[in-house]
Amino acid sequence: MRAFLFPGQGSQAVGMGAALAEASRTARDTFDLVDEALEQNLARLMRDGPEDELKLTENAQPAIMAHALAVYRLLTIDCGIDLGKSAQVAAGHSLGEYSALCAAGAIDLATTAKLLRTRGLAMQAAVPVGEGAMAALLGTDLELARRIAEAAAEGDVCEVANDNDPGQVVISGSFKAIMRAIDIAKGMGAKRAIQLPVSAPFHCSLMQPAADAMETALGATTIARPAVPIYCNVTAAPESDPDHLRANLVAQVTGMVRWRETIAAMAEAGVEEFVELGGKVLGPMVRRIAPDMRVTSVVTIDDIEALAKEIA
Repeated sequence: MRAFLFPGQGSQAVGMGAALAEASRTARDTFDLVDEALEQNLARLMRDGPEDELKLTENAQPAIMAHALAVYRLLTIDCGIDLGKSAQVAAGHSLGEYSALCAAGAIDLATTAKLLRTRGLAMQAAVPVGEGAMAALLGTDLELARRIAEAAAEGDVCEVANDNDPGQVVISGSFKAIMRAIDIAKGMGAKRAIQLPVSAPFHCSLMQPAADAMETALGATTIARPAVPIYCNVTAAPESDPDHLRANLVAQVTGMVRWRETIAAMAEAGVEEFVELGGKVLGPMVRRIAPDMRVTSVVTIDDIEALAKEIA
């Protein structure tokens, strides 16, 4: 079995998609569709920057999706690969879940771009800049990360946001609590604790206003049954029912991204090959979770053509 994976925030970089657009009409059409939906020249921002503007959550989220879907559409349209025949399941990390749903035909590309713009703006607006923070706890498992978060909270919000792999857990919450967690983490057994360069505390209860905004937006969105089951972040389980997918996307805003459990569940279900489309961040995580699995990261035209030949 093969799984297609789609990256989340942090995969953005100035120049992303430029080579794809130069080589393929399909990639250019993908970026044009997203630009039209957003009424913004996002493709130019992706290609030329500035980096600070691209890193804004409202831009980074649709940009990462657009890049991943350009890779996917090159694979399917230009190379003739069918998702339902070439992969049995799919998943995405945080915003990547929207990319997975779009690739699987559950949400169209223009709607996906608009939803991610709404999501990015809502997440940024939920907590004033400087009042929230996130930190990566390295050499830490989920149980230890929870103990560190509980010890650091002191009445403030400090919660596990991402259980990424056996040695990397991300916490999120109020700035003061996250700083306390960084201070005490090593003494409690973590190898390192690093504040992340993000503008809001994602995937914690402080994001409830953003969850409310996404409940409204998703409530007005038509979601079709995906071509393959999507493993959802908040359940680490496969789902195909549109109403359940919608509810999970809402819960995901404040809920923990259970990535380690997701990959482990896929492997237990029989997935032997993981293909990351549009990034190189998830591959190393997968290798740490399931060392015996085959992992491929597909970003360039050469990557796409090599994968197409393999699975044709």
